[in-house]
Amino acid sequence: MASQSEQLTAAEISRLAGVTRATVSNWRRRHPDFPQPSGGTEASPSYDRRQVEAWLNARGRLPARSARDDLRTHLRGRTQRDVEAVALFTAHVAGLDENERGRITALDDDALIGLHADAVSSSSDPVKPSHGDVPAALLRSAANVMRQEGFLAVFDVLDEHSEAPIGIRGTHPTPPAIAELIAELATAGGRRVRSVLDPACGGGRLLAAVATRLGPGARVHGQEYRAVTAAQARTRVTGESPKASVDVRTGDSLRDDAFPGLQVDAVVCNPPYGDREWGHDELAFDTRWAYGVPPRSEPELAWVQHSLAHLSDGGQAVLLLPPATASRPSGRRIRAELLRQGALCAVIALPAGLAVPHHIGLHLWILRRPEADRPGRDPVLLMDMADQSATAADPAPDQGKAADQGALQETIRGTWEAFGDSADFADIPGTARAVPAIDLLDELVDLSPARHVRSAPVISPDAALRHVTELAGRLRAHVAALAEASRIGPWTSAGETNRTWRSATVADLARGGALAVHRGVRASSADALPADLAGRPVLRARDLIGGAPAGGDTGELHLADPVTVETGDVLLTQIVGPQGVATRVADEDDAGCLLGNGMFLLRPDPGRLDPWFLAGFVSAPDNVSQATTGSSTYQLVPSRLRIPLLPLDEQTAYGHAFRKIHELRTSARKAAARANETADLVATTLNSGALLPHEAEWR
Repeated sequence: MASQSEQLTAAEISRLAGVTRATVSNWRRRHPDFPQPSGGTEASPSYDRRQVEAWLNARGRLPARSARDDLRTHLRGRTQRDVEAVALFTAHVAGLDENERGRITALDDDALIGLHADAVSSSSDPVKPSHGDVPAALLRSAANVMRQEGFLAVFDVLDEHSEAPIGIRGTHPTPPAIAELIAELATAGGRRVRSVLDPACGGGRLLAAVATRLGPGARVHGQEYRAVTAAQARTRVTGESPKASVDVRTGDSLRDDAFPGLQVDAVVCNPPYGDREWGHDELAFDTRWAYGVPPRSEPELAWVQHSLAHLSDGGQAVLLLPPATASRPSGRRIRAELLRQGALCAVIALPAGLAVPHHIGLHLWILRRPEADRPGRDPVLLMDMADQSATAADPAPDQGKAADQGALQETIRGTWEAFGDSADFADIPGTARAVPAIDLLDELVDLSPARHVRSAPVISPDAALRHVTELAGRLRAHVAALAEASRIGPWTSAGETNRTWRSATVADLARGGALAVHRGVRASSADALPADLAGRPVLRARDLIGGAPAGGDTGELHLADPVTVETGDVLLTQIVGPQGVATRVADEDDAGCLLGNGMFLLRPDPGRLDPWFLAGFVSAPDNVSQATTGSSTYQLVPSRLRIPLLPLDEQTAYGHAFRKIHELRTSARKAAARANETADLVATTLNSGALLPHEAEWR
């Protein structure tokens, strides 16, 4: 049997050959000469690398071996300590000058091992691996990845071999747009910011966004509980701010603060979400709790006070927090004390979907370390950006609900700067309001912006009448379109019994070449997409369910083996909801976008299958129920769906009918949405006094 280092799993074979896992499974079933398992288990077999490479090479499917592949090979079977050693080595090399970095791959084995020893001895992190038995070949393979693809590419491979975190929940990377916004807010207002701390820095994206704004000589501090991720953060910040002093350490910031006594000009943080095992019992008497001991259910308020404890007088902190932090009854005493002492400056509600968890809109809290000569109870800026869709003041038809991120950042930054620059901040109706702290100190101390910012826009009576008239006109147009779409048929009875037909499964049709099946899959690492695909919109399940265009972003939704949607493709959701699976046939608007995670795509041969005929039958409830698996969450297995075997002309007739049904549903959805929008607008303008009922109604 081959040694462990020479074994490949099916997932590793798919990466080696540049294909999907499903393709590897097909090879195993269809090719008798495919190598037999030489290890692993029956459920997860492994294969001899030499045999697999020979088989792939004989068929011209063995791509040129990359530096990443070599690093994966050298890491296979190594301990977690070895993974952390490579991470520390990479971070150290990233901090060398350009000439030294350029010579790294030319060093002999002894020099590489010596360089790793230097990395260990020079690290300020008390949590670091030993350097005694790290093989030079492992360090050399990492150096080759650095030279060919950059330092951060090493961490993409290391993440695949890192142990899963234990006891820490809700840790998510900060999206680039949010990182940039937090960095702007933390450094706004003309303050001199020369030092920054991120106590839960993850891979360092947020910390790097701030560091690039501080200039040469800035002091950048970070802490992360995973050693590999901490090294990644150190590498990222060093690469983007080479003239800054970077110190990123490993450990749990709340339980074991790596920077006791450190005070900085700014703190930024996207702390773990909903982690109730944050150390409540052992930290009950911690001196950081100047505003009250955080309850077990309020870890976010522990992070708030940890951040404030590390600020110098007048320093500013910006944290990304779940909305419940602003309103949970268990945290009202601490929120009240933050207000009384003038520590809370602003709470900004963001739209849902900008960051994980995507189903809720997160809040930005801006805080400052109160200064002795500044009175407390300053006004607090409450800003509600949670819903930036079309309103009465902006009646553009069919405007999407997702706010443009650039405009969103500009609005938030501009409002925050206006609030800080003027003692007489002018409220922005429906968006922002400066609320005296005393007005927030009621029995709830609810800081949710939506509770205090008037949601109804201020609108003049003439403008209200104009907007209502325009919206009612669009509603009538949608109703007319619905009436036209309802003219479906005529139909013909099948007779005394239902028509029957022979059918084949999607799997059978795929084997016969009548269609191809593709699945959107999230990548295990954030490898860069090809240049021609980067920046394209991603079609997500939520877009298909809502009948919306592709709204995903390749910058956030990393895809493995990305599939480009073409006109005529049949799109289906993987999750089967109460209404079945969402289905549609891709049109010109969908063409060119990428297939998102949790989506299936059936690409029919137009000479053998009509797309609308296919879409109509694959979405039939009885068909879907027989092709569904799972107990709590139902998932579609598209290969099990059955399709009638009919001549193409009959398929076209069925397809025409199914297309009319789709148009009917689409028209009904649009008419219902416009009716609700019109009703809400009329009710709002009547309640605000902008419109009056017709005189005939009250006489």
